[in-house]
Amino acid sequence: MSVQRIERGDMWKNKARALQLQLRDRFRVAVDKHRRRPAIFSQNGSFSSTVERWLRLFRDFRRDSLPSTSTFYRKRVTKDLNAEEDCVIHRMLQAVAVPVIGNVCHIFMHGLNSVQVYGLEKLHDALLHRPKNKSLITVSNHVASVDDPFVIASLLPPSVLLDAQNLRWTLCATDRCFKNPATTAFFRSVKVLPVSRGDGIYQKGMDMAIAKLNSGGWVHIFPEGSRSRDGGKTVGSPKRGVGRLILDADNVPLVVPFVHTGMQDVMPIGATFPRIGKTVSSLSIEGSQTLAPKLICRFVLPTNFLWPDICSSNLSPTSAIYSVKS
Repeated sequence: MSVQRIERGDMWKNKARALQLQLRDRFRVAVDKHRRRPAIFSQNGSFSSTVERWLRLFRDFRRDSLPSTSTFYRKRVTKDLNAEEDCVIHRMLQAVAVPVIGNVCHIFMHGLNSVQVYGLEKLHDALLHRPKNKSLITVSNHVASVDDPFVIASLLPPSVLLDAQNLRWTLCATDRCFKNPATTAFFRSVKVLPVSRGDGIYQKGMDMAIAKLNSGGWVHIFPEGSRSRDGGKTVGSPKRGVGRLILDADNVPLVVPFVHTGMQDVMPIGATFPRIGKTVSSLSIEGSQTLAPKLICRFVLPTNFLWPDICSSNLSPTSAIYSVKS
């Protein structure tokens, strides 16, 4: 009896041992499979090799298939883009809203503030006496949120502000001027084109601006792309949008740069309403077609790209703006 009990006990011990080994092996396999799964993040917080490989493949795809940001190319704009903005309803709204708002801003700037303008005849000559169907681009620094229309209205006489058809087109970010249907309708009625931040210079809003130039219109643009963050003390880094407007227009436009200061006092950052009793000064630089290739060189080409026959000249609108500000 004792021998049978011992043998039976050994048998149960062997079965328990075998079951223990079997469970351990299964657990080890499960642990190994779990360890072999690709983790999104490693212990040090960096991306795993699998995700890094996917990102590398995506970068290679973008580099090989998409245009490089350091290269520029011509993109033709069709006349169909003018159809939406040139409909009868929009023209009627523009014929009413643009003269009213323009003259109100002109009265505010000259009646409740002081405006000092130097070289105003250069802008007027380019605007009023340029050849027929000759497009015009004006560029300026961006100090306050109301630079356009306040500064533009202060530079033009009321009789010119009544002609809505020949007044400027400008661009504004969709997250500021086109948030809802009401603001969209308002800004379209005052000849503002929508552009989306981060979509680059080959987006629809830029194409619409080029379409306006191709029809002999006037487009005003802020090369900095946004307002100055230090109250206009310095001029921010320019974007390539103005270069693309010149490069892709059917005919070389007339370019008139000007610089202004004092709007940071009229509409400080964070202010809700403009202030009165301030002085705004503006300087217009003589514009010509020769500024167009210089702006292309400054705002389109990469900084390490040399174009000696254009860039070697000291006459640059950017250097003129910086010298005035200093």
